[in-house]
Amino acid sequence: MPFPFFGDDKSTVARLLATLPQTGRLAWIGQRPARRQPLLSVPEAEVLTDAHLAGDHARPKAGGKRQITLIQAEHLPAVAGFLGLPVPLDPARLRRNLVVSGLNLLALKNRQIQIGDEVLLDITGECHPCSRMEEELGPGGYNAMRGHGGLTAHIARGGTIRVGDAVQVVTPELAAE
Repeated sequence: MPFPFFGDDKSTVARLLATLPQTGRLAWIGQRPARRQPLLSVPEAEVLTDAHLAGDHARPKAGGKRQITLIQAEHLPAVAGFLGLPVPLDPARLRRNLVVSGLNLLALKNRQIQIGDEVLLDITGECHPCSRMEEELGPGGYNAMRGHGGLTAHIARGGTIRVGDAVQVVTPELAAE
């Protein structure tokens, strides 16, 4: 008899991948006012449809897959631990726009999420670390971030987001509301 989660039935895997009932929370919002400047932590921000986070220096192209970046709060202590840095690690150092807690971000690839009542993001892929992590976190920063860099997203619908907002996967029922 096949193991229940690894049977021949591909619909079982599809069903498991589709099951994500948890609701996460927006734990932090960061804006980069200028290139190579520190991120500023803000309590709320305007997200511009098919553009960028208002107040952020980055101006990705319309239709782009990397208009906003997200990282999982639960990965911050892991990155700090790999480098022997004090916990909590300041999310601004990781140079992502949004920190989400309580929801496995990697399970969101190629899905749509809603933040608060207005904002819809199409999760487009992984946000791999860059060489700036060595500058920001010290020697080994790049490797400490591998597998913990978060995700990129296209902004399908903008609006205002606030720290504490719910973050949830968009299901057909939610999309109809």
